[in-house]
Amino acid sequence: MKDTRIEGLSHLGSHSGYVYDYRPDLLECFDNKYPDQEYFVRLNCPEFTSLCPMTGQPDFAAINIHYIPGKKLVESKSLKLYLFSFRNHGDFHENVVNIIMKDLIRLLDPKYIEVMGEFTPRGGISIHPFCNYGRPESKWTNFAENRMLDYGKFLIEF
Repeated sequence: MKDTRIEGLSHLGSHSGYVYDYRPDLLECFDNKYPDQEYFVRLNCPEFTSLCPMTGQPDFAAINIHYIPGKKLVESKSLKLYLFSFRNHGDFHENVVNIIMKDLIRLLDPKYIEVMGEFTPRGGISIHPFCNYGRPESKWTNFAENRMLDYGKFLIEF
């Protein structure tokens, strides 16, 4: 049987054990066949877990990632393994979404990316941090600023 794995992707099509300590090196990418076409990719991880850095108790969230790719796309199985690697990582919700975004920026150099965490209530409070990025010196810088302002406006109206 012919090996159909894409060169450079080690997780796709193979058995992978889950890693429960933060590991950004698990992320893999592949070439975007349409780098001149602007389109959104939406990724949702509804079963994300990490740990409270103070109590060690688990935090549960849906992590939503939207991005406009440049030359690279994230390979989804590697993203799943990467997100699962937060299982025993203790950090605040706001830091978690920024870590995810910065790791994806380093991997992909996207035109635009945003990451939102919808953390379930603990102690009676739910936290939904949002961060975004637009590639410098491009129209996406302005788009990111406007998107952040729109998100903030939504929260104030809510």
